[in-house]
Amino acid sequence: MALKLVIIGGGSSYTPEILEGIIQRQDTFPVNEIVLVDIEPGKDKLETIGNLGKRMIHQANANINLSWTLNRREALVNADFITTQIRVGGLQARSIDERIPLKHGFIGQETNGAGGIMKAFRTIPVLMEIAEDVQEICPDAWIVNFTNPAGIVTEALLNYSNHKKVIGVCNIPFNTQHSTAELLDVKPEEILIEFIGLNHFIFGKKVLVSGKDRTEEVFDRLINRETNYTPANIMPLDWSETFIQSTKLLPNPYHQYYFQTETVLEKDLQSYQENGTRAEVVQELEKSLFELYQQPNLKTKPKELEKRGGAFYSKVACSLMDSIYNNKNDVQTVNTQNNGTITDLPADAVIEVNCVITKDGPKPISIGKIPSPVKGIIQNMKAMEELTIQAALSGNYQDAYNAFVMNPLIQDEKKAKVLLDELLEAHKAYLPQFKQ
Repeated sequence: MALKLVIIGGGSSYTPEILEGIIQRQDTFPVNEIVLVDIEPGKDKLETIGNLGKRMIHQANANINLSWTLNRREALVNADFITTQIRVGGLQARSIDERIPLKHGFIGQETNGAGGIMKAFRTIPVLMEIAEDVQEICPDAWIVNFTNPAGIVTEALLNYSNHKKVIGVCNIPFNTQHSTAELLDVKPEEILIEFIGLNHFIFGKKVLVSGKDRTEEVFDRLINRETNYTPANIMPLDWSETFIQSTKLLPNPYHQYYFQTETVLEKDLQSYQENGTRAEVVQELEKSLFELYQQPNLKTKPKELEKRGGAFYSKVACSLMDSIYNNKNDVQTVNTQNNGTITDLPADAVIEVNCVITKDGPKPISIGKIPSPVKGIIQNMKAMEELTIQAALSGNYQDAYNAFVMNPLIQDEKKAKVLLDELLEAHKAYLPQFKQ
């Protein structure tokens, strides 16, 4: 059976990675048609990626027909899988998300704090439109979403759109597995980490290597500073022995924003003053990447792409689609509905969890209760995510304010209003639901 893949946000600098993943899986995941979709402002980048993709396919002698278009609905006809990797407002909007909170003394980050909420406000309505198009045009297709904030966006689609075949993915579990394998000097495929929590807010409860529990060894090595994986978009900081030994949990790099807030803010402000926002740094990186992509002799994904913070998202997405198509019943960590997997969270909450991947989608592996040290903050984060979705869909100012004031990185009733008002004004072109 030949498959059709539609990549929405096809002009993204990440697209060569997903193309590479599809090419590498031709024997098991027979995609013979790929359509890249973008919007008018991304037309030039889309064409650059399209031409690079054709060279990659030719170089690999793969039987794939690649095309690109600005007509999303036309692209969706007969699609089997759709990946979504969009950034409403582009990197300029991300820069605003980072710059305004930093100006007021708060973390400025694209998926956490005020910036993350604003990204959700801009993104959810657009993804809802995409999901409705998919339901109308190709209702049997799976949407694999890695548009951030991935967990919040996935929950909005699963709970409020008519299309239910939606799965969210993130590169953090994948990278945590690989960094833990390095730490223990074993192969990544030998590692199984039991995760609990939410997208960008998961903890590792247990680390198994070929079925043997080596969690304490991982804790010891973390404490002894033998590794400290962090993605390119997050500054690496150490975790204290007290934190690791008291929580008995493996943190992920995004936890620095919540448990080392003062230190991170200080470093981010220094970095902002010296180099500008992370978005501005990425703009320069993307400029050099697209200059590379335009070189006619480039026929493979360049190594430089790994400098982007979301590197390896596409590897996760390709593995997931391959497993669905082949009904592999392997274990992967994805964003899907809770349905009793974590007993302390609502059934319709989207969590990031280990699942058995089948042709019918992910089947979450039961975890039980949230560990007591982090139960309160995970429940707080989930409630804040629900408020964010409500506001993104309603366009109601009070809903938006509630999401801001209840975010653990804000929680200041007066400054929350200052932040919200300034960000709503700065992003008004991309927030039609907030009638001002």
